[in-house]
Amino acid sequence: MIGLDTNVVVRYLTQDDPVQSQRASELIERRLSAENPGFVSIVAMAETAWVLERIYGLTAEELAAAIERMLQVDVLVLESEQEVFAAMIAVKERIGSFADALIGALGARVGCSHTVTFDLQALRIPTFRPV
Repeated sequence: MIGLDTNVVVRYLTQDDPVQSQRASELIERRLSAENPGFVSIVAMAETAWVLERIYGLTAEELAAAIERMLQVDVLVLESEQEVFAAMIAVKERIGSFADALIGALGARVGCSHTVTFDLQALRIPTFRPV
C-alpha cells in the first residue's frame, strides 16, 4: 500500500497542472492495483475537501461528486470509508460541511451519543448538539 498526500489527490481530481496531474493520474490509474492500493487518510480527505471548496471554488454538488469519485476508485483505500460516504451525503443534501459531517460521523462510529459545538451551521447535522 502507498499513502497518497492531499496534493496528489487534488491534482488527480482537478487535472489543473499538466505535469503533476499526469503523474498523479499515471500513479492512480496505472501503477496502483488491488494488491498495491493507494491509501487516503481521513486527514487527507478532509484537506482535499477543504482545498476543493475553498481554493478551487467547487459547489456542494461538485464537491460531493469529487468525493463520490474517490469512493468509486477501486485502487484507493479510504480511511473510515463509511464515514466519508456519510459526510459526502451530508454535503450532497446540503445538510452541512464535509468536515463537520465527518467529525459527527467519526464520533458516532466510536459511540458518541452526539457531538457538541458552537457552530450554528453544524447544528443542522443530526449528530450535533449545542454546548
